[in-house]
Amino acid sequence: MANNGSLSGAVIAVAGAGGPAGRAALMRLAEAGATVVGADNDPQRLSEAVDAARYASGGATVTGDTVDLLDLQSTRDWAAHIEKDFGRVDGLVHLVGGWRGSETFTKTSLDDWDFLELLLVKTVQHTSLAFHEALQRSERGRYVLISAAGASNPTASNAAYAAAKAAAEAWTLALADYFRKAGGPEGPTSAAAILVVKALVHDAMRAERPNAKFAGFTDVKDLAEAIEGVWSKTAAEVNGHRLWLTEKP
Repeated sequence: MANNGSLSGAVIAVAGAGGPAGRAALMRLAEAGATVVGADNDPQRLSEAVDAARYASGGATVTGDTVDLLDLQSTRDWAAHIEKDFGRVDGLVHLVGGWRGSETFTKTSLDDWDFLELLLVKTVQHTSLAFHEALQRSERGRYVLISAAGASNPTASNAAYAAAKAAAEAWTLALADYFRKAGGPEGPTSAAAILVVKALVHDAMRAERPNAKFAGFTDVKDLAEAIEGVWSKTAAEVNGHRLWLTEKP
């Protein structure tokens, strides 16, 4: 299965690979035939996610690196070593997450903004700056950001989170413009796309709250399928686009 899947031969990096969404993405991409390189700042969590993906995919090449994505040089070094080791980079999936909210707008703490700006914006800046040239060299390069509907429809209690997500989207759309211009008259050969969810849900959350409806939430397995699907469309079809996995606000 791993040798003739939709992503056979592709080399894809996953930032934030140790979380539930990262685990699901590693599995799906490996099952589709990709060589997958995950990064997380938690070595134990990363190791478990990598092992699970290897097992599920029947021995596909899945590796993990402990990387500080808040450090630009460390992120650049990670991108360089992937290209050196595997000869190419065909994708970067950005799954670094975090959330903080407040009871009301008035009670918003700017400490929350400082925290979220690092996790949700700075890591996007660093991965995009580190990987954009390698992705442009690929014939099917994709930068995939996972965002939230709240970026387009912020609520009073989610000001810091929505603003950080909106900033990450704007940065990613600027990367898309780089790919558009690099493609010239023929159109882009690589793409930056945004997958938009309301929120994510996974099996452990359902087990903890068996009576919860999780209305409008996207299961991490469905997200992983949508991530794989970004490669099934042409660069022009997805570059600079928000691909909605939930209702538009």
